[in-house]
Amino acid sequence: MSTTTRRSTRVRATGVGAVLALTAGLLAGTGGTLAPPAQALTPPVTMTAEELPTWQTNGIVHALAEANGVVFAGGTFSTVRPPGAAPGTQERPAANFVALDAATGEPVDCDLSFTVGSGTATIRALAVSPDGQTLYAGGTFGSVNGSGASSLAAFDLPTCARKPFPTAANGIVRAIAATDDRVYLGGDFTQLSGQPRGRFGAVDTAGAVQGWRADADEIGKAIALTPDGENVILGGNFFEVNGDSSHALAVVDAGTGANTRTYGRGFIEDSSTVQALATDATGFYTANEGTGGFDGRIALDFGTFDQRWRDTCLGATQAVAVHQEVLYSGHHAHDCSSMGEFPNQERYHLFAQSVHDPKLLGWFPNTNDGLGEQLGPRVMAAATGHPSDDRDFMWVGGGFTTVNGVAQWGLTRFATAPDTGDPSTPETHAASHGGGRIEVTWRSSLDLDDHLLTYRVYRDGGSTPVHTTTGESVPWRRPQLSWTDPDAAAGETHSYRVTATDGAGNTSPLSAPVTVTAAGDGRAYTDEVLADDPLLYWPYDEPAHNFASDASGNNGNGVHRGGPERGVTPPAVPGTDAAGIGYDGTDSYTYSDRTYAGLTRYTLETWFRTTTTRGGKLIGMGNRILQPSSSRDHNLYMRDDGRLTFGVYTNTHRTITSRDAWNDGEWHHVAASVGANGMRLYVDGEQVASSPLTTSARSVTGYWRTGGDSLQGWPGRPSSDWFAGQLDETAVYPAQLSAGRVEAHHEAASVPVDTVTQVAPAADTYVNAAAPNASYGTHQQLAVRGSAAYESYLAFEVPQAPPGQVLKAAALRVRVSGDAAAGSADDFAVVPVTGSWSETDTTYATRPAVDRATVLGTLSSPDALGGVHTVPLGTGAVGEALGGTFDVALTGEGTDSLWLWAGEATQSAYRPQLLLTFGAP
Repeated sequence: MSTTTRRSTRVRATGVGAVLALTAGLLAGTGGTLAPPAQALTPPVTMTAEELPTWQTNGIVHALAEANGVVFAGGTFSTVRPPGAAPGTQERPAANFVALDAATGEPVDCDLSFTVGSGTATIRALAVSPDGQTLYAGGTFGSVNGSGASSLAAFDLPTCARKPFPTAANGIVRAIAATDDRVYLGGDFTQLSGQPRGRFGAVDTAGAVQGWRADADEIGKAIALTPDGENVILGGNFFEVNGDSSHALAVVDAGTGANTRTYGRGFIEDSSTVQALATDATGFYTANEGTGGFDGRIALDFGTFDQRWRDTCLGATQAVAVHQEVLYSGHHAHDCSSMGEFPNQERYHLFAQSVHDPKLLGWFPNTNDGLGEQLGPRVMAAATGHPSDDRDFMWVGGGFTTVNGVAQWGLTRFATAPDTGDPSTPETHAASHGGGRIEVTWRSSLDLDDHLLTYRVYRDGGSTPVHTTTGESVPWRRPQLSWTDPDAAAGETHSYRVTATDGAGNTSPLSAPVTVTAAGDGRAYTDEVLADDPLLYWPYDEPAHNFASDASGNNGNGVHRGGPERGVTPPAVPGTDAAGIGYDGTDSYTYSDRTYAGLTRYTLETWFRTTTTRGGKLIGMGNRILQPSSSRDHNLYMRDDGRLTFGVYTNTHRTITSRDAWNDGEWHHVAASVGANGMRLYVDGEQVASSPLTTSARSVTGYWRTGGDSLQGWPGRPSSDWFAGQLDETAVYPAQLSAGRVEAHHEAASVPVDTVTQVAPAADTYVNAAAPNASYGTHQQLAVRGSAAYESYLAFEVPQAPPGQVLKAAALRVRVSGDAAAGSADDFAVVPVTGSWSETDTTYATRPAVDRATVLGTLSSPDALGGVHTVPLGTGAVGEALGGTFDVALTGEGTDSLWLWAGEATQSAYRPQLLLTFGAP
């Protein structure tokens, strides 16, 4: 098939006013076939999510079309400028039109200026004839390059010279589709060249009005042609076509305009309109905008013109384009909960879906809302590049001013290759719950064009993975993955790191190492929790980041928002590496990564500590994750006076409340349940409130949230919906626990276990060989490097072992700072300090002697910013220092500097810590 024929077929199959899309299976490029989907991407996605350098506009792009490797863009703008150039710099005049190389994004020679005598000139529609020789433009304009026009014009390609095309429209032209001998138009007009035509009409290639009639009662916004050329698809605001009821969508005969298929009231809600259309070989696709109604996309088959599927996401769809078997769309989707996806939250502006299935695919580049009506993308078009470039491109135009968080106005584009973006670094945790087992868990990574990633787990600094698995993730759902080390034995200490790799082989940085000692015996409290088969169990033991690991075995991880304090000590339940979480009472909270449904009988459990007098929610279920929920249930909250309330909603709020207050600053265990025994509330193992009247909650679907969510309308609503205090050991059970089991949980927290004492440095500082007389004792950071040398020194006042106990393990925990160059790929040694020093007076010139031959532990490749690293230390040296001072230095031999938070850091969890595990001999 020739190139000319190939382009003719594509335009026939698309015919979408301002939207030109490639057709599935159609030919393109000099090689005779479309470039295959990039195998590096998760099929069937065909485009990467990485924006390519593209010239930008200073206004809104409403229309795109492509011919012979050139993309034509029209809209409302007056200049264009290179990618990266700030508004007002390096600009070239461009009166509402620009032609750009499809493969490079740079302007080409096609200077057309669209103006109007009064008001604002705008191009709303662009289309190319099937032979690729004519460009048609429509919109609101009175002249082109100074020569008169009435909202329509035609141009020779590739010269861009004006062609005779005398058609005059008495209103805006919003859509154009061209065949070999006819040009179909849609818009606001009621006349074409003085002849009555209600919002749709047709002219021949010379501009003469045809007898074709498809009159509509309201605005026409989109036109597409069926691949066989027999029918024309119409979209817009209308309620009638040719006198028949057909709202927003209709199919009419290409020869006469007579109705082929109408869509009566209710098929598309009255408040919803069709903004754009796209087609492929099998069907056509709508872009709908609603006012409080249907905002998504509909796929319909050509054989019957019946619906194939419907997407009900909220957030007006403005653009659709097909590339191979993927429907790409532009919108400001903010709530796809009806599709089983994300709840109401920040907007996504670009999606991909299979033409066979409305499920969202893993393609999530993003723009902002931008200019004008703040709709973001307005138009999309698939295009081929030069004969020398075998890639396909997806062009996006609109009113946006950023793309993937980077400044870019009006235009952007994506390509089938290369995929060069790395997945995000996995957030990793490791724990041991007894039996010599070590469980490694991590939050799935995010890759904007690969939803299926490969994860590799590395142990003890090894270069060969000890475990490999795959997992799916999207921006709003990044489920926990887990692995149990089969080779760990009780008493052994191991460290673990995880990477994520996409289909192109792009690999994330290694996660910060997590170190854990395999416990021989289980912790009594954890054993009791797991014995009752919790749905989720968040111990909150992770010292950093936004991942709340689920220890239930169900991979029901949580996600922290608002920066709650991590590594809170002392924890409610003692244990090795145990910690709690601290919420600020303002906007910090934790939500479950996935929804839960059908819990009508259940138990909520957590430990809490607070002195607040403003109350707040401890745990509950809501329908949103990134903003306060509009629907909430299963709530356990504190009132302003410190009393606890547990409630469910049936046909009204059903609540029970404790008599006493519990905001005394001490750790307390609370359990709340509903079931056959009614509603029950326990504090510290004892029942404090009950009601036999409610034995079942309603079945709702939502996300578990701890630390805060809306309590609007709930009895005794506190002054703050957000809890100011600490939580620990949160669990949800799918049954009502008996009073005996609740008491057993509480009592298990007091069973003697190995305890961890955390000691902050009594003094710390670093020295710098390049500034030999400078003292850094008051700085918030420590530095280590081999050359030019930095060394850090830390002194800890070490307590004696508790009576009847011995030191069983010791470790140094440090956190990499957030400076851009803080992380290091080098290894660093922890060695004894043998000389005397002080925090305020030590300089490089007066630095103490250190025993470099005695390495107490090694800090390996602490390259992740904010990474928390635990370095096991031999118990011999630390044991000798019990009851006295333990001084260590951090030294290096390489040239890559490391910056750590010091004891002067404002947050206690950031400061270095000496971890001492004491237990029975």
